Amino acid sequence: MKNFYILFIFCFVALSMQAQAIYKTIDSYKLEGERELKIQLPRNYDPEEKRTYPVIIVFDGDYLFEPVAGNIDYQSYWEDIPDCIVVGIKQGKTREDDFFYDDESFFPAHDGASFYEFMAAELIPYIEDNYNASDFRIIVGHDLGANFINYYLFKDVPLFRAFVALSPDLAPEMKNRLHQRLSILSRETFYYMATADADVKALRTSIVECDSIIKTVQNEKLYYKFDNFEDANHYSLVGRGIPKALNEIFALYKPINGKEYNEDLLTYEGSPYDYLIKKYEDIEYFYGFEKQLIENDIRAVAAASNKRDDVESLEKLAKLVKKKFPDSMLSAYYLGMYFEKEGNLKKALQRYKSGLLLEPSQFIDKEIMLEKMYDIQEEMDK
Repeated sequence: MKNFYILFIFCFVALSMQAQAIYKTIDSYKLEGERELKIQLPRNYDPEEKRTYPVIIVFDGDYLFEPVAGNIDYQSYWEDIPDCIVVGIKQGKTREDDFFYDDESFFPAHDGASFYEFMAAELIPYIEDNYNASDFRIIVGHDLGANFINYYLFKDVPLFRAFVALSPDLAPEMKNRLHQRLSILSRETFYYMATADADVKALRTSIVECDSIIKTVQNEKLYYKFDNFEDANHYSLVGRGIPKALNEIFALYKPINGKEYNEDLLTYEGSPYDYLIKKYEDIEYFYGFEKQLIENDIRAVAAASNKRDDVESLEKLAKLVKKKFPDSMLSAYYLGMYFEKEGNLKKALQRYKSGLLLEPSQFIDKEIMLEKMYDIQEEMDK
């Protein structure tokens, strides 16, 4: 088990090293000075592409940026979540002022109000002007920062679609204000909150009470998840909460797994191909950006089409794959599969042969193509 964790950490670090942070400085008139940022762009990021990426804003970027950026890089590498632009705000010397709120109204005041305005007036426009950012934004905070992220919910149109509050040091009245605001949200919003058994006692008591209040919210637009971790403290819960939050936020985006295949894809009233198209349309509608077709989902839909003897669905899938991956073995493989299912072995053999000159994919290589060719040739020789 020890060796497993060592290997996991090694892989995590090796992957993260390929996505190094960019250090930028923004000159802010709201903050009356400069503020340092850490920015991680997706692997193979191309500013000339039309593709846009979700933006994750991380408070306390001095220490919280790396855990968030590392998780993003790791999970997106395996296509469990989308590539994202991660922006950490360095606040090591200013956090008390940045997160300041009034003792009577309990809303941001003085330097806290300036920092609050800095986000919408300067930081978000800066990111949108310089990078391919979508308007699906996530904000992450820890203790004081986790309380401050809530103030962005009180805008008429919140800046963010997902909020990750890790052991929040909640301001007075925040629990009731959250209940009121979350109850009237008009668009889909994710809210994640976490504490732990060894969290700061006063914070944990307040957070657990807040959870009981939020759970009474009746709003189908709200997607709420709470974790109360065992064997974790105020700091270690961060490492467990971040991946849990990302899994909740991007649940719809995830590749088709065994559970979805059996419970949703195979039982879908329409064809497996229709299911695939609807899944990707729902992702684009929900998150505001297009998901690139992935091989895992192609394999799942092809398997479902074969299982249901749906030749038409398989044909549509093969044509879609050829359109999306014209230079990949995928295009030849699935066209061959379609002709094979249709009973046209000659055309199937031709397609598999043509694939030998194309680029291999994650799961399809020359060896697999040759196996298919030998199997068909044997079938034709009978």
